[in-house]
Amino acid sequence: MPCGLSASVLLLGKTKDFGTHCNSMRRNRKGKGRRSEIKRNFGKIMKCLCSGEQLRPANEMFPSSESLATKDYITSESSSRAGEVIKKRDTVNIEEAESSLRESGSLNYEEARALLGRYEYQKGNIEAALHVFEGIDISAAIPKIKISLARRVEQRKRRSQSFSAPPMSIHAISLLLEAILLKSKSLQGLGRYKEAAQSCKVILDIIESSLPKGLPENFGPDCKLQETVNKAVELLPELWKLADCLHEAILSYRRALLHHWNLDAETVARIQKEFAIFLLYSGGEASPPNLRSQMDSSFVPKNNLEEAILLFMILLKKVSLKRIEWDPSILDHLSFALSVSGDFRALANQVEELLPRIIQQKDKHHILALCYSAAGDNLVALNLLKKLLSRREDPKFVPGLLLASKICGENPSLAEEGVHFARRALESLDGRCEQLESTANFLLGLSLSEQSKSAVADSERLSRQSEALQALETAARMTKMRDPIFLYNLSLENAEQRKLDTALHYAKKMLKMESGSNLKGWLLLARILSAQKRFVDAESIIDAALDQTGKWDQGELLRTKAKLQISQGQVRSAIETYTRLLAVLQVQSKSFGFDKKLHKYGRIFARSFELEIWHDLAYVYISLSRWRDAETCLSKSKSISSYSSTRCHLTGVLYEAQGLYKEALKAFFDALNIDPSHAPSLVSAAVVLRRLGDKSRAVVRSFLMDALRVDRMNYSAWYNLGLLYKDNATASSSVEASECFAAALFLEETEPVEPFR
Repeated sequence: MPCGLSASVLLLGKTKDFGTHCNSMRRNRKGKGRRSEIKRNFGKIMKCLCSGEQLRPANEMFPSSESLATKDYITSESSSRAGEVIKKRDTVNIEEAESSLRESGSLNYEEARALLGRYEYQKGNIEAALHVFEGIDISAAIPKIKISLARRVEQRKRRSQSFSAPPMSIHAISLLLEAILLKSKSLQGLGRYKEAAQSCKVILDIIESSLPKGLPENFGPDCKLQETVNKAVELLPELWKLADCLHEAILSYRRALLHHWNLDAETVARIQKEFAIFLLYSGGEASPPNLRSQMDSSFVPKNNLEEAILLFMILLKKVSLKRIEWDPSILDHLSFALSVSGDFRALANQVEELLPRIIQQKDKHHILALCYSAAGDNLVALNLLKKLLSRREDPKFVPGLLLASKICGENPSLAEEGVHFARRALESLDGRCEQLESTANFLLGLSLSEQSKSAVADSERLSRQSEALQALETAARMTKMRDPIFLYNLSLENAEQRKLDTALHYAKKMLKMESGSNLKGWLLLARILSAQKRFVDAESIIDAALDQTGKWDQGELLRTKAKLQISQGQVRSAIETYTRLLAVLQVQSKSFGFDKKLHKYGRIFARSFELEIWHDLAYVYISLSRWRDAETCLSKSKSISSYSSTRCHLTGVLYEAQGLYKEALKAFFDALNIDPSHAPSLVSAAVVLRRLGDKSRAVVRSFLMDALRVDRMNYSAWYNLGLLYKDNATASSSVEASECFAAALFLEETEPVEPFR
């Protein structure tokens, strides 16, 4: 039925209570006639609200119930035949009013406004609905609502009829609280989010203060009170988020989860999920929750990330217990959260607890392999992948083949398997997905490159290197040279093969593509330039990178800068750069100490990097014959790690520089006991043995050949091998010596200040 809002508001302003008319009718009607009379009563009231007429006395209001029903029918029929939805809404409104009239015998001013406001809201007249809702004096009704709810609960507990009747019926309370909720939604629709949140908060304040122990189960099963509370609890945090009040949103989420609202399991799960997502991605840092109800030994999250992880774990537990339905996004968000925290083992534990009905065995093995690989347990990950890729499972599962190839490609002893997995992936794809095919070619190139380093014959090594470059170039072409990772590794492979001009081309292209945002790109470009002996250009590149890089990320840049300064003979400047770098590392280590779990891997890297810096400084001081300073650096290194092959090698270099060759040889052997493949110690041991003349030439040669097997690009090993051949003074030895010297010269001329990789 169409309503004239101005007339309705005017009438509502004059009419404070319709109870008199309804009460007179209740005294004159009994049994079944009572329900029809109430309905006609409300029908006339709504007609008056919509027409703007004044209410007349009860005996004049309904001269003939039959004629009134006929009149109402004709009016609604003529207003709109197509308004089926409106008829249903009117029916709902009438039934709600009937409930209130049955319980209290009256429909007061606020309740009438609540019904009219809902009617306007359902029609989509949000502004009109809001105008009606704002006329309700909620502050005056709140005390009555609280008293009525409290008495209702007390009556249910004691099951006694001796209590005085509550001031308001449960249906009237439900009607008014729903009006507050709809007012909040109206304000939300108009973009007035903060006012909407404040209005919605009133509902929860009323329920929480009047029912401190929570809303009982089946509390007024024939009314909409529980539904209204559920919607308000879910809506309030969303409104605070829309109002950009992040602190209030977090408090609302915690309030929703900690207070007893008698919510169903699915609603609680939705709130927990939305809260965890908000904590994870909001960007703000909330104060830790104050869980007074927790035991002292219970876990209390210290930050947003821990609280989000806890909530997601609770949700997974509920899924396992079949309390809620499985939602794959829960595992996705938890994976991200635990990845950020660096706790991949915890993620693996959560995945392992998932029931078979929730996740397929193939997907489970794949996710676990990803977790263990990220945690550094590559062998465990590889074993899981081999099980996944067996004939009984899915031998053509491309994501598993690619991950297996990646893991193997990082380990020289497994590089051959990496090549095998990459080729299997290419066969399985068979040209169906160009993106995955480019990735497979890329991983094939990495595995071939790693395999070439362990090749015994030069022909085999060169063949593998050529295949590696070809595979990497194929991957880059398939992505139209637009993938910076592919370009970086293509540049790196060319640089290691001493194809410096080509390497420089790809490095510049990659750096331009990423707008200088990748620290590794700057470092690679500087190292390539240093290999071309363009030290000034390389230092300019490093300075440009330092200008665009935050203080915490400047460590490797400063180290490269110091080595460039040493190459140019600026030793004093290099020492100052190293000192600056150590100061940055000291501050950084203190900052990592504030959150040990979150920055566990960062702390490990910082300590390892500091160890290398002390070793670099020791080399500088040894070259300057400043023995005490060198010893101080070595003692600093020992305090960080007592088990270091590099420090033992440096100790030997220090003894050798002082002419203490036997002590030096012992230190080199100590380094080889720690790491038998430590190339610098192998070369240094060979040099000292040749100088002392204690061992045969074959022993010296074996040390140098072992060094070259580890590092074919070690020019010092080639040079000393040439000297060994030269000492033979035979024709064949002279040729071999000449070849060794030529290789040493070429490698020295193209040697970067730091290894490319």
